[in-house]
Amino acid sequence: MSYYLKKFWRANLLAIVLQVLLSFTYAGFSLIQIQMSQAIIDLDLRLFALWMTANILGWCGYFLLDGLLTLFQGRAVRKMNNAVRRDMAATLLQKSYGEYHAQDKGEYLSWFTTGVDQIEQNGWQAFFSFTACICNTLASMVMLSSLHWSFLPAALASSLVIIAAPKLFEKRLQRLGEVCAQGQEAAVSGLKDLLGGYDVLRFFGGSRRFSRGVESASDQIEKPAYQKTYKQGFIYDGIGVANILSQLIVALYVALMVFWGKVPMSVFFGSGQLSGNISNGLNNMARHRLCFSTSRPYFSRITARDTGSAPASPDSLKPVEREIAVENLTFRYGEKQVLNALSATFEKGGKYALTGPSGCGKSTLLKLILGWLPDYGGSIRFDGRDAKAYTPEQLQHQMSYIAQDVFLFNTTIRDNITLGEEFTEEQMQKALQDSALAGDLAHMPLGLDTPVGEEGSALSGGQKQRVAIARALIHDRSILLVDEGTSALDQKNADIVEKSLLSNPDLTLILVSHHLTEERQKQFDRVYRL
Repeated sequence: MSYYLKKFWRANLLAIVLQVLLSFTYAGFSLIQIQMSQAIIDLDLRLFALWMTANILGWCGYFLLDGLLTLFQGRAVRKMNNAVRRDMAATLLQKSYGEYHAQDKGEYLSWFTTGVDQIEQNGWQAFFSFTACICNTLASMVMLSSLHWSFLPAALASSLVIIAAPKLFEKRLQRLGEVCAQGQEAAVSGLKDLLGGYDVLRFFGGSRRFSRGVESASDQIEKPAYQKTYKQGFIYDGIGVANILSQLIVALYVALMVFWGKVPMSVFFGSGQLSGNISNGLNNMARHRLCFSTSRPYFSRITARDTGSAPASPDSLKPVEREIAVENLTFRYGEKQVLNALSATFEKGGKYALTGPSGCGKSTLLKLILGWLPDYGGSIRFDGRDAKAYTPEQLQHQMSYIAQDVFLFNTTIRDNITLGEEFTEEQMQKALQDSALAGDLAHMPLGLDTPVGEEGSALSGGQKQRVAIARALIHDRSILLVDEGTSALDQKNADIVEKSLLSNPDLTLILVSHHLTEERQKQFDRVYRL
């Protein structure tokens, strides 16, 4: 938390300066109240009118400062929230393929939504409220000591218990925050799963399961939040009782000072509010310190920082000149053995097919070559260089991958192909022709600027695959891995795409297929059956 407060110290300092001015303005009203009371006691109408005018002008200035404070605090919160989300993104980019996919996307979504909301509520807002309490307390101390020097130590002595109380409950509330964060992540993941299976449940009459699942996930969100709220409430109420007792003690002391003739009677009316400001300030400081504890689990997720500059490009693996050699490759998912002592050679420019039943390791082999799954036995070598000596980013620098389940961003066809990079018109047209996408675009009024919808919902399965193929081709990598990349295409378009891929002499092609006819097998240099 302190990292972000320091990073945006200018925005936060401006808000704190405004808070200091606001607090001293508010505390000054107590002195004005004392002077007005004294004018009434002295029956001095002129002096009363003077202090009343000062009171009105003071409140006008107070609300102007309050408006500016709201503006600049909001600006600081916005900057810090954006920085938190950038660092969350940097944290995800730091994860390996296996680490990232070990958690559901719904949990990551909760980081950027619920998690940031909790950081704002229990972090930034609590910090600014804590700062306001400090400023209000200090301003009230200054004003109270100006009435009589002994009032300040009396107010502080009576408030010692409020200062010490938060330490007793800090760890307990931190645990509550952790439980709340975990429960909310699990609930968001469950909701995402239910929403993803909406059509299946409706089709098979599972409406009650859908409703019960939503209700269960809702309770997973609400129960830990409810427990945190009421337990915090009990703690705060206990501190509140101590706060009231401390204010009564100070009020009794001021009353005695009036009876003893040490201060005028009008002081009693203003000092009570100032004393209350000190006690309430210390009380609220205790509350907000406890809020900081509940925000820590959300900050603990952030393990990387976004530097604001583009990451340095890793040194790429030298282009393959001879072959990719797989030797005695073994891999397992948990207890399940998927690949066992597999050996294969993929020469530069060669065209290879991987066939076999579902679950035999075809897709896994592609992910191993891409460097996504590092925990394997045996070796994968690029021109004799061990793949484990390189990062996945380095390995992927010369490879393109077309997944079985195509993902498209909710933008245009053009953006999904280029991914924001610049390509010539000639490069674009070649990719469109070789992917058989040109024919589809001819029937779309907006052409390449056609929106694809969320996860490509505006396109058919075959169109989505053609977009993915065009994306792989336009980036012009020398090695192309295809995992059932033409399964959703009709035979005519599948033939166009495969002809384009098979006829490129510079392209090393490794294609996964469940069903490969004898005629199609002849088009490949070698077919490996797993």
